[in-house]
Amino acid sequence: MVDHTTVLIAGAGPAGLVLGNLLRAEGIATLVVERASREQVQTRARAGFLGPGSARVLTRHGLGAGMLHKGRPHGVCAFRGADGEFELDYSRLGRGEVHTVYPQQDLVTDLVAQYLDRGGEIRFGATATGVDSGTATIRYRDEQGENVVSGRFLAGCDGGNGITRQAVAAHRLTQDHGVSWLAVLAEAPQSMAAVTYAIHDDGFAGHMARSPEVTRYYLQVPPGDDPGAWTDERIWAALDTRMRTDEFGQLKQGPIIERRIVRLRSEVADPIQHDRLFLVGDAASLISPSAAKGANLAIMEAEVLASALISALRHDDERPLAAYSRTCLPRVWRAQEFSRWMIDLLHPHEDAFHRALRRARLDSLRDCRAHQDFFAEHYVGI
Repeated sequence: MVDHTTVLIAGAGPAGLVLGNLLRAEGIATLVVERASREQVQTRARAGFLGPGSARVLTRHGLGAGMLHKGRPHGVCAFRGADGEFELDYSRLGRGEVHTVYPQQDLVTDLVAQYLDRGGEIRFGATATGVDSGTATIRYRDEQGENVVSGRFLAGCDGGNGITRQAVAAHRLTQDHGVSWLAVLAEAPQSMAAVTYAIHDDGFAGHMARSPEVTRYYLQVPPGDDPGAWTDERIWAALDTRMRTDEFGQLKQGPIIERRIVRLRSEVADPIQHDRLFLVGDAASLISPSAAKGANLAIMEAEVLASALISALRHDDERPLAAYSRTCLPRVWRAQEFSRWMIDLLHPHEDAFHRALRRARLDSLRDCRAHQDFFAEHYVGI
């Protein structure tokens, strides 16, 4: 027996849940298939910086109550290096916009509750084993055995390692940036008011607030490094060195509650649609975390796809669906370009020529208003 729905969604992350909520608000039948449990989905610590565009999408569609209540505006970032530190108040540059710091697990918790309240269905613990883009069908396995679900349309929101991206016959452009980060969550309050990027010959280090009790840190490490080899003591020692705490003040330390390796790589599928299947978020394009664009791209694409699906289902007009790739991919590439720009800025180079170029870029970012406006506009926008 095959279960049927109107829009079948693979993945209960921000992409799938925003899409599902927007469709349910229009009374369109949806079903989300998610391999993790509800608890896992709602506790996965991921990105926490929502751009102004994402905040507007969530607010416009009645999905931003938690963000508006508990999110914190953030409009300053700092760069540290051998030549000292400077801050950019990007809330006063470019378009004068800011990020909202709201942990992704909190956003996902909000979106799950609202989706279920709107009559949506999520099948947690369902591992997809096959996808057919022509019939918008997913085969999955759960505790009850093998199952098949289908829809009129299928949205692939199951991430860069999900099964739906493999079903799209697309040309894929990939780039391994040759850089890996140790992503660390510390049970400690933030040590400085601004997001801080530390540039050091030992490698990059970053400080990003997540909540009053938890702070995200990044450490550049050799590709293939074992996160288990990084003890709490080793992590704090490396952060002290690279963030130059002897010069700028000590970090507020606490237990390390998560450590994992993040390999900085990019991938873009073109097109991001095939037959009745449409890719959203990381399933459509992977982007390095160097510029906090992943979740924001996912939310943007979810709104575009929801509008196109509503046009097809409510007004019998499939032209916006046909243009989905053409609408989204230019913004994906602009985000990729800025992410690459940040990678080049933050990481050390072995040769003197590129080290001098990086120093010149930092000098320009510190002193040139036009350069600062460019940075601010691209840092918060897509």
